[in-house]
Amino acid sequence: MKKFSPLTRVLTGAVAVAALGAGTVGAVAANASAPAAAVPAAVKADAANGDLHQTTHLTVAAATRAAQAVLEAARDENQRVTVAVVDRNGNTVVVLRGDGAGPQSYESAERKAYTAVSWNAPTSELAERLRQTPNLKDIPGTLFLGGGAPVRSKGAPIAGIGVAGAPSGDLDERFARAGVAALAG
Repeated sequence: MKKFSPLTRVLTGAVAVAALGAGTVGAVAANASAPAAAVPAAVKADAANGDLHQTTHLTVAAATRAAQAVLEAARDENQRVTVAVVDRNGNTVVVLRGDGAGPQSYESAERKAYTAVSWNAPTSELAERLRQTPNLKDIPGTLFLGGGAPVRSKGAPIAGIGVAGAPSGDLDERFARAGVAALAG
């Protein structure tokens, strides 16, 4: 086998890299300049035929306003709580942990909010249902304790507010309702 000099090897490598680069640039340029007719037209969804569904969501500002109202209501009664606001899909929008709220309250507040929006009912009512159907508690992410309230628009749930940390679910739920009321005004 014939040996090439270092200069010949470098030049051969440079020519190969240049050829490869030219081929790539040419392919990209050819794709970029394809006629518009070759690109498929966008598919249009037709709202009149039921292809689209509109939903209502709270803004981050509204969710924060509701959470602040909860913390103020709890502070007025000398309670230390955490409040969570979730959207219609149960995704957390905002969580505020009040000064001195226990570490367990964070997850509990989120789960109560998720439960309230999922079932479109206050979690205290759902806790009553649990007596008739005990396997409800097995649904992942839910918590059937008082302290969660749904936020509704035209009767449909659009968010959930969950509160945890007060000594009773009744108090937690009263604070959650204060958050819902803050959105109504």
